[in-house]
Amino acid sequence: MFLRNQVLTSESVSEGHPDKVCDLISDAILDACLEGDPNSRVACEVFATTNTVIVGGEITTNATIDIDSIVRDTVRQIGYTIEGIGFDASTLTVTNLIDRQSPDIALGVDRDGAGDQGMMFGYATKETPSLMPAPVYWAHELLKQAALVRRKTSFLRPDAKGQISLAYRNGRPHHIDAVVLSHQHSEEIDHEDLVTFLKEKIIIPTLEPSGLFNRNTNLYINPTGRFVIGGPAGDTGLTGRKIIVDTYGGIGHHGGGAFSGKDPSKVDRSGAYLARWIAINLVRSGLCAKCEIQLSYAIGVTEPISIAVETFGTGVMNEKELIAIIRNNFDLTPRGMIEALDLRTPIYTRTTNYGHFGKQDLPWEQKRILTSC
Repeated sequence: MFLRNQVLTSESVSEGHPDKVCDLISDAILDACLEGDPNSRVACEVFATTNTVIVGGEITTNATIDIDSIVRDTVRQIGYTIEGIGFDASTLTVTNLIDRQSPDIALGVDRDGAGDQGMMFGYATKETPSLMPAPVYWAHELLKQAALVRRKTSFLRPDAKGQISLAYRNGRPHHIDAVVLSHQHSEEIDHEDLVTFLKEKIIIPTLEPSGLFNRNTNLYINPTGRFVIGGPAGDTGLTGRKIIVDTYGGIGHHGGGAFSGKDPSKVDRSGAYLARWIAINLVRSGLCAKCEIQLSYAIGVTEPISIAVETFGTGVMNEKELIAIIRNNFDLTPRGMIEALDLRTPIYTRTTNYGHFGKQDLPWEQKRILTSC
């Protein structure tokens, strides 16, 4: 995607957002399965509403896991611990509807084929040090700071959402045009005091160092004036509904598959990690300044059925040459990507919040395959 003179908006949400509560429970269950059995097959979905969590999906594992304890521990870790607010770790009802994986799906996976069909995208750009698009990078930084501040206060509660609208000039980030921050809070704090607090403790400390934030940036802080009822008590949550937050904030394409709660045999997760890894390597090696990779797979088939590369005019080689480099340097099979990125280890709760990409402690962000050209 060329970004010339336009404003692009990306959002991020807190770990207490209803959908992220569900994502984190799903990934906590996945990690518990992989901890006890690295070959676990997991497709775990969670639904959350007022004081209720329903866990469903298909799991085949030799691990012994306690779904009820995982749910309550995760909700407690997020910060929903106050009884009487509509959703808390101690009093919520947990319903377990887990079944085993279909043997028809297992037929393809057992032959080292992909666990499903689909297309996956990976993206990397030099516009931030993490090689993430600037709007989603700063949206995540905003919500990370909100989480740190929230845990030190008595009046902020876990649910929050933020947006960054970033203006590009000649294809480069120029300034932040607008910031939206809505944060759940208790009854005790006055709206004006809350707005001042969120501005001074979260927005300015996070965004001023970017060099993109200035006195003309428009701020929309808790614009409705009240956000007391939040989390799953205010809006139902569901695993896999924040796929743009999880990826690149709307820049580039998305294959449509969600990530959380899925073991790495599901290529809509592992393939997206592989595509990001490839894109990072192409950019870091100097083969391009911006890159989008598309991979596609068919269930039960070991090799991708298509590969596409887009460098947005920044590449030093054509697409055919770059695809040859990819094929010669990366094992694109499901088994290959799992082994190369060590995806059978319980790392997935580290991915859930503030994006699956751009975090330097994750293997697809760290491992260097291609050398500088």
